[in-house]
Amino acid sequence: MNEKEKLSTFPFVIGGMSFIPIIGVLFGFIAIIWGLATKKSGGKKLALIGMGGIIFTVVLYSALFYFGFMQRGGVYDDLRTKLSENTITTLVQAIEFYKTQNGEYPHSLKTLQESLPKDSMVFVFDPSDVKMEGQPRYYYYKLIDNEHYYLLGVGPDEQPFTADDVLPKVEVNPNSKVGLVIKNTKNDL
Repeated sequence: MNEKEKLSTFPFVIGGMSFIPIIGVLFGFIAIIWGLATKKSGGKKLALIGMGGIIFTVVLYSALFYFGFMQRGGVYDDLRTKLSENTITTLVQAIEFYKTQNGEYPHSLKTLQESLPKDSMVFVFDPSDVKMEGQPRYYYYKLIDNEHYYLLGVGPDEQPFTADDVLPKVEVNPNSKVGLVIKNTKNDL
């Protein structure tokens, strides 16, 4: 009775480490190669464990990508909306500062963006826009006259002045020198 020698525990520990997200892929490849190269009993099982760990990482990160960037109507939409509210509020400050420096409001957000320093933390693109192709979407910005402008995120329907718009968290009153005009329904036009 000539029984084949079995793999020790250590290779299976390496195989188990293949289930660690991202860095486990390296351990998965090691386990697959080790399992296929060995003549000992358990090699195929080790290769399958390594392959399972790699598949686990791919499925995990694919799901995270899908739920974070592609799926609409979940908790991530709320997070994107909150991020959009924060960045658009900062953008109001940048637009007002531009007017202070230049004596007029920028003609477009692209003009504002070109005037900002390279390492500026002011974002002119709407982070709630989750398309994978094409250019990022600018916030909706429109000069009304020399002293007033609209600024809003258009939301998933990509139409300004609808219920899903993202508005800056700025209190605008009639005595304010801030030129932002907030209208959030088409009926207001």
